[in-house]
This record gives sequence, structure tokens and C-alpha cells, in this order.
Amino acid sequence: MSEQASLPVPGQQLEAPTTLPATAAETSPDNPWPLQVLSQKLKAHIDRTPSAWVEGQVIELNRRGTNAYLTLRDVDAEVSLPASVWTKVLERQNLPLERGSRVVALLKPEFWLKTGRLNMLVRDIRPVGLGDLLARIERLRQALSAEGLFADSRKKPLPLLPHRIGLITGRDSDAKKDILRNAALRWPAVEFEIREVAVQGNTAVAQVVRALRDLDALPEVDVIVIARGGGALEDLLPFNSEELIRAVAAAATPVVSAIGHEADRPLLDDVADLRASTPTDAAKRIVPEVSEELAGVRQARVQLRRCMERLVDRETDRLASLHSRPVLAAPEGLVTIRSEEIERLLRRSSAAVSSSVVRAADQLEHLKAQVRALSPQKTLDRGYAVVELAGKRAEAGTAGHAVVRRPAEAPAGSPLSIRVAEGRFGATSTGLLEQPLTETGESE
Repeated sequence: MSEQASLPVPGQQLEAPTTLPATAAETSPDNPWPLQVLSQKLKAHIDRTPSAWVEGQVIELNRRGTNAYLTLRDVDAEVSLPASVWTKVLERQNLPLERGSRVVALLKPEFWLKTGRLNMLVRDIRPVGLGDLLARIERLRQALSAEGLFADSRKKPLPLLPHRIGLITGRDSDAKKDILRNAALRWPAVEFEIREVAVQGNTAVAQVVRALRDLDALPEVDVIVIARGGGALEDLLPFNSEELIRAVAAAATPVVSAIGHEADRPLLDDVADLRASTPTDAAKRIVPEVSEELAGVRQARVQLRRCMERLVDRETDRLASLHSRPVLAAPEGLVTIRSEEIERLLRRSSAAVSSSVVRAADQLEHLKAQVRALSPQKTLDRGYAVVELAGKRAEAGTAGHAVVRRPAEAPAGSPLSIRVAEGRFGATSTGLLEQPLTETGESE
């Protein structure tokens, strides 16, 4: 940093020929910039860059007189940045700054003209304490909860018996051994698809997210378990990462969180479809107990047999009851009853027809007798006669001779034709008698 004193004053520009290009895009092999022009322009641009607060972990710290040099590394990625700080800035801290400390620092980029180096000057630095971490985690928890990432409605149910279990855990970790051992004890045929990753440090988040997406893309994996043993809050920080939380929320496969001990509660527990208090508890909750399942199968078989026996007995009794009914004991009885009924109806219909015929015949004879009684022949048979004028035809439209109804119609000498019961004979009218006849034919 003492090199800075020999450099030109910031903002001071060296005199350059007027024929130099005004911008970098206008330079060419025939008309280049002097190196100092490029350095001056870079310095002017970097000097306009504002200071920024950044968070990181101190991985190197060297003190040299009034200056100190440190290297900051990102807490979630493989990114590091060297910086310099005045020792008086470090002396303002209540606790001495050490390697591994998590800090927030106010950085201002500087460009040194003489050597062309970019330096990050730390104007202020503050350690991140446990309280600060908890406060930041709580703020993130509230923000993600407001988005609905922790809602019960979006949590997916776990399969009853997963075909294959995806396991994301540390390399040769106790959590891995606990899950494999307890799962095999509960269900010997269980299968795992294991991804061993870093479960703490700045690479943990990227490796866990990559393993999660890899397992989520496998169709044979039915559930994914993210497991890690207990540890300090700083060790569990990767499982409070917003990137990991959103990756779990976007996964199509159900995710089980098995981080730390019962008291540990990272944000991963809230977004996971199921929270297991420990890795051992996760093994117990993702696969069933084979002995319990076999006992359940045996009990179900006994219940099924009993149900079938009750059903068969009930249907047997029902068949016996149906067989004992008269209609099945003597099925021809129904036909006999109907046959007798038909015969009875036939006799009744025959008698009714015969009676109707007899009544109609009697009525016909009665009508015939009435007709005969009213017949002109019957009148003639009783001794009456019909007198007609011989040779004189009846009125137009009638047949035979004109019938004599009054004496005046047959004057004396008129030829007559007299019809009696057994034929006709002729006669001659002698004229009107002295005493007229009554309506009965007798003289008064």
C-alpha cells in the first residue's frame, strides 16, 4: 500500500498527443494507445466504483507493520478474493480477527498505476456473531414462508414402500451408516442411490444442490433423503442456504430432511416434505418394518378367510332356504295351478258362449213368432180375405191389383179378385149393401 504514494494524484491525466484515439474501440496496430493511457482510464473507471459490503470467511491473514493482507472466501462457493486492510482498522475490533472467522467487510476497489494491480481495500470489517447468523436465518425463514414454500399444502406424501431411495450425505459419514443399517434392518430388500457430497464448508451448497437435481431426474428414485450428523450452527449453515431451499421446493420427488439432532432446526426441515429428527429416525420413517408388515399380511389373510367363510355360509343358508320353498321343491305345481285355472276359464267361457247362443236362439224364435203373427198370411188363415179390382192395377210404384178399401171403389158389376188363405177366386160386385158394416165386419 506504500506504493500508492508514488502514483499520480487520482483524477490527474497525463498529456497525450491529440492524434491518439479517443476510445479503445478506435485503437489499431498503426495507432495504439500508450500503456499509461490504458492504465489511467482503468484507474479513473475503478475510482468511480462505490464501496460495497460483502460477506465471507477469512482463510488467510498476514500482518506486516501498519498493513495487513487477508483473503476472503465466499461462504457458499469456491470464490476467493485478496484484500488489504490498515492495522488500525483491525485494532478497532473487540475480538481479534482470526482465520476461519465469518465477517462482513466494506470493500473499495483500487487500481495501482505503477504495477497495474487491482487491490481491494478494506475500509471497515465486522465479525458475524452467532446472534447475527440467527437473525439473518430468521429473516430468511419469514421471507420464504411468506412465499408459501413452507406450506403444508405443497408437501408431497412419501410412498408406502419406495422402490429406490436417494441418499445425499457426507463421505463415509456416520449418518450414512446409520441410515443404511437401520433401513436394512427394517426392510432387507431396500435399495439406495447414494451421492456423497460435502456437508459443510463453502462447496457444500453447490454439491448438495447438484446431487439433489441428479437424483430428482432418476425415475426409479421414489424419495430423497438429505442427511447429516449434528454440529455447530456454523457447520449447518449450508442447510440454511436460500439456493438449497428453493432447489428442494422445486424437486418433483419427495424430500426427507435428516439434519443434526432433535434440537437442530435448519430451514431445510421447513421446506422438506418430511422432517426426521435424526438420520436414524429417517430410516425408520421411509421404509416399513418387515416383521410388522408380515404380521399385518397374516392378520389380513385371517380376516379375509373369515370373511370368505362367513360369505360362503351365508350364501349356503340362502340357497338352502330357496330350495325349501314350494316353488323350487315342486316347480310343476305352478304349471298345474295355471293349467287348472286355464281349464276353469275355458269351461266358463264355453258355458258363457253356449248360454249366449241359446238365448240368441230363443230370441230369434220369439222374433220369428212375432213376425209370423204380424204376417198377412196369418190374417188370411183366420178367415179374412183381400178384395181387389180385377183388371185394375195398383197405383204407380206398387205391385198387384188395386185393393178395395171402400164400397164406392167397387160399384155393382165390377169384376173382383178375392184372395183367401189358400188362393184366389173371381167375383162380381153387386153394389153397396143397405146396412154398412162396422169396424169388426158385422152389420149394425
